[in-house]
Amino acid sequence: MDRYASAGDEAADRARQQERHYQLLSALQSLVKELPSSFQQRLSYTTLSDLALALLDGTVFEIVQGLLEIQHLTEKSLYNQRLRLQNEHRVLRQALRQKHLEAQQTCRPHNLPVLQATQQHELEAMEHRIREEQQAMDRKIVLELDRKVADQQSTLEKAGVAGFYVTTNPQRKVLCRTLNHPAV
Repeated sequence: MDRYASAGDEAADRARQQERHYQLLSALQSLVKELPSSFQQRLSYTTLSDLALALLDGTVFEIVQGLLEIQHLTEKSLYNQRLRLQNEHRVLRQALRQKHLEAQQTCRPHNLPVLQATQQHELEAMEHRIREEQQAMDRKIVLELDRKVADQQSTLEKAGVAGFYVTTNPQRKVLCRTLNHPAV
């Protein structure tokens, strides 16, 4: 008798899994409909079905949750680094303005045009250096985020999630981020 009950339980489990698979597949198909047609064409029914099957196991959700936590920590750290740099630049600008003001107050009137020209040159040089530092920081941030995307792609590929592999193609990265959407 236990043998028949066990077989019935297995059939019920399979039916529940099949229903959950259809729910996940439907949710994925809805997400895909929101994508531009160029992305939609790349996601076949089979790929979406394979993704839905991978999502049936809670492991993929746990992996994605861990990746999201790492991503958020990284983004917060990079944001704080950029804020620190901006604050340093603000302090430099204030200090230079104060230095210039003090110099102008003690300057003899006949030397003022020369002093102002020198100060303008000094200000322009500092602004140029600040722009370069900001651009370098922005490049560093983009590279770090690209590394995180590659790490996420690699992790999901190793977990056997359909459609994920390491790429530097920006269109594929957007597609991977979309598939990593928390609404599913």
